[in-house]
Order: sequence, then C-alpha cells, then structure tokens
Amino acid sequence: MDASVLYTLGITLIFIGVFVTAVAFLLLLLASVRGEGKIRGGGALIIGPFPIIFGTDKESIKAILLLSLLLTILLILLIVMLHFMF
Repeated sequence: MDASVLYTLGITLIFIGVFVTAVAFLLLLLASVRGEGKIRGGGALIIGPFPIIFGTDKESIKAILLLSLLLTILLILLIVMLHFMF
C-alpha cells in the first residue's frame, strides 16, 4: 500500500467521525427540544487495546461496552493482518 492511500484513508475516517458526532449531537438536541424523552448517553475512550467506558445509565453503558469490545477486536485483527501482509 502506498503511504498516500493510508494518509487519505486516515483523513477520510477523521472527517466521517466528526460528521457522525455532529449528526448525533443534532439529533439529541432536537429530541430534547421536542421533549420526546430524557437524554441518555455514554462514551468510550479506547487507548490501545484498553477501553475506558462511561455513561449515564446501565443500558447505554452496556451498548458502549459491546461496541468498544467489538472495535477493540477489529483493531487487533487489523493489526495482525497488516503485520503479516507487509
């Protein structure tokens, strides 16, 4: 793989992440303005293979836990695959 391809992929993924975050923020804002329900949320900070998970309730923590574990497993698989490819 060429370095420019990896650079372009990285920049593209950053922009996609910012876009998804902005859309999620707007959806939460609209839901709170309409009074459709309470706002729940959570997040994960993944440093290497170690996820740090936080949230406002048990359901959001469970969802973030599953997503962060899936992301960590995918990250490890990607690292192993790239190691053996190059």
